[in-house]
Amino acid sequence: MTTPSTIDRSAGILLHPTSLPGPYGIGDLGPAAYGWIESLARAGQKWWQVLPLGPTSYGDSPYQALSTFAGNTNLVSPETLLHEGLLDQADLANVHFPNHRVLFEHVIQFKDYVLGKAWQSFQAGRGQQLRGDFDHFRHRNHAAWLDDFALFRALKDAHANKTWQAWPIELVRREPQALAAAREKLRGEIDKHCFGQFLFNRQWRHLKSYAKHMSVRLIGDVPIFVASDSADVWANPDLFHLDDQRRPTVVAGVPPDYFSATGQLWGNPLYNWDRSRETGHAWWIARLRATLEQVDLVRVDHFRGFEAYWEIPAGAQTAQHGRWVHGPGFDFFDVVRNALGRLPLIAEDLGFVTPEVESLRDRLGLPGMRVLQFAFSDTTRNAYLPHNYVHNTVVYTGTHDNDTTVGWHKQATDKERGFLHRYVPNSHKDVARELIRLAWASVADLALAPLQDVLNLGTEARMNSPGKPAGNWEWRVRGEQLHTNTLDWLGDVTGLYGR
Repeated sequence: MTTPSTIDRSAGILLHPTSLPGPYGIGDLGPAAYGWIESLARAGQKWWQVLPLGPTSYGDSPYQALSTFAGNTNLVSPETLLHEGLLDQADLANVHFPNHRVLFEHVIQFKDYVLGKAWQSFQAGRGQQLRGDFDHFRHRNHAAWLDDFALFRALKDAHANKTWQAWPIELVRREPQALAAAREKLRGEIDKHCFGQFLFNRQWRHLKSYAKHMSVRLIGDVPIFVASDSADVWANPDLFHLDDQRRPTVVAGVPPDYFSATGQLWGNPLYNWDRSRETGHAWWIARLRATLEQVDLVRVDHFRGFEAYWEIPAGAQTAQHGRWVHGPGFDFFDVVRNALGRLPLIAEDLGFVTPEVESLRDRLGLPGMRVLQFAFSDTTRNAYLPHNYVHNTVVYTGTHDNDTTVGWHKQATDKERGFLHRYVPNSHKDVARELIRLAWASVADLALAPLQDVLNLGTEARMNSPGKPAGNWEWRVRGEQLHTNTLDWLGDVTGLYGR
C-alpha cells in the first residue's frame, strides 16, 4: 500500500545554477541567482530543482564530482567577493565570455584566478568580518570531510591533476606518515581550498535563506554512485570494493537493453554494503545530512540500485558480462530514517524497474518520477501517461538527460507524434506549452519542467546527451530570455491547476 505523499500540490522549474545568466562565463550564486528566485516566486513556482552541486572533474559532469560533500567553487560569485572586500574592481576588468554557453576550460582558469586573489586578500587582512565564520566552518567540517577533501585537492594539484591511484603508493594507501608530511608541505594550498569551500558554503546558505524568504524550496540531487577519482573513495577505501592497489574490482553500469546492445559501462566503484552496514551506514547518513543542509528535498539518482545493481568486473570493455546483486534495501533506509528523522527523497525510478523496486519505493512512501516524453511510445497502459498516475508522483516534461520537448517532438516517430496528438489535440501547435499544461493538470503532487521547455527552446538548448563525450552541461539562459511574458503564462497555468 502506497504511503500518502508529504509534498503539497505544487510546481517548479529545473535549472542548474551554471545555466544562469551573468558576466563571468558561468551561472553563479550572485545577483542573477537572487533574481531567478524572484522570478520563480512571481510565477507561483514553489520549487527550484538543481543538479548535484559538487566540484566537477573530467567531462564537467555534475554526476562525476571530486567530492559528494564539497561544493563547486566555479559557482562562487565574483560580484559577492567584490562586495565583501576580497576583490578589487580591477580584478574583474576586461572579462569577456559568451553569454549562451559555458566554456569550462576558460571559466575554470578564471575562477581559479579569482579565488586565488580572494584568498590572498583574506591573508593580507581584508574581509576580516568573515574570519569568525571561516574558523567556525573549518571546525564544524574538518573531521567529517573538509580536511580530507582539501588535502586531496592539494595533492591532485601537486601531481598534475592525475587520478589519485597514480600517486605514490604511500599516498594511495594513506600511510599516516606520508599524509602528515603532505599536510605540512601543502599547508598553504590546503588552507586555500578550505577557504574556497567556505565561500561556496556561505554564498549557498545565503541564497537558500533568500529562497525560503520568497517561499521557494530547493530540490537537490544525490547520485547513488560516486566517481572513482574522488576524495570519497580515497578517504574511505573500506566502503568500496577495491584491490590492494586501491583500484575497483567491480564497477557500476546497466545491462544490455532495447537502447543498447552492450549496456552502459559507467565505471563507478561499487559499495561494500556489508562494511557500510557494520558502520551503521555512517558515511551515507553524513552524506544525506550534508545534502539536506543545502536543499529541502533530494532526488536520489538510480534509486533501483538500492534494491539491486548491475555488477561488472573491472577491466571489462562493455557492460554485457555482469550480474545483478542485491542492494541494501529497506533496512538501509530504515537506518537512515532513524538517524535523520525523515526521508525527504524522490526516487528516480526511470528505465528498467522491477516490481521489487516499486515495492521498495512504495514501502518507503517515496514519490517516483514520470517523464512525459516517455509516455507516447506504446499503449494507453504506459505508466508515464497522466491517467495512470497516483498522487505521490513527480511528473516532468523532460529531464536534464532528455532533449528539450521541442527537440524531442521533431525527432519523435510518426507513431509517437500520432499518439501524442490524439492524447493532446493542440500539441501540434505548441508542444512544449501543451506538455507543461498536461503535467500541471495531472494528479501528480509535484510537476516540474526544465526552463528550456518553459522558454520553448529547441535541441540547441539541450543540457546533456548521455554517451556524448564532450559538449554537455554548457547551456546558459540569456538574461533577456527571462524578461518575457512566458513566466507570467506559467503563473497563470500554475494557478489554474491549483499548484
